[in-house]
Amino acid sequence: VILPGTKSTASDLLWMRQCGLESAILKLAGQGVPVMGICGGFQMLGTSLLDPDGIETGGVTAGMGLLPCETRFTKEKTRTRVTAASALPGMEGAALEGYEIHMGRTGNAPQPFCVLSDGRPEGAVCGNVFGTYLHGVFDSGELTQKLAAWLLTRKGLQPDQTPVENHREYQERQFDLLAEEVRAALDMETIYQVMEKRSAL
Repeated sequence: VILPGTKSTASDLLWMRQCGLESAILKLAGQGVPVMGICGGFQMLGTSLLDPDGIETGGVTAGMGLLPCETRFTKEKTRTRVTAASALPGMEGAALEGYEIHMGRTGNAPQPFCVLSDGRPEGAVCGNVFGTYLHGVFDSGELTQKLAAWLLTRKGLQPDQTPVENHREYQERQFDLLAEEVRAALDMETIYQVMEKRSAL
């Protein structure tokens, strides 16, 4: 289960609570199903969302309680690219990269998801539940392959018989397919002629 990011962590969590999605996730987590939260999804997995300055809904919202950490919303927005090394059990040291773009800080996690290149711990792990602020964490790096191998093994499949595709190479192929479709649907010769006339001005 992957909980993605959101711009409205508290209100989206309350919606999930009202429609039964939260209880379904809690049940799966209790059965040992891996659950991962990214950014806002990570914040939801903690014990509480503290919003004393009314950045989102204000007050305190109880989290899902699957990770032993709490989030305090702040007025400052974090925007940065990072490289890191995994701290996941059995995957320690695996390289990963990503970017952060979020409001709030999450602390008190006894076991981090990874260690940033500057030495700071990031994210949280508790058994089969993981949380991180890093978007793009699956796009590249050794961690993606190790996570995929771990999931395959849990399903009784052999990782060495199931090759893992590089996400960036897959993206490039999809962009090429899209470009081919666009070229086929447009009069490219006329477009090139217009571009040449514009550049000559």
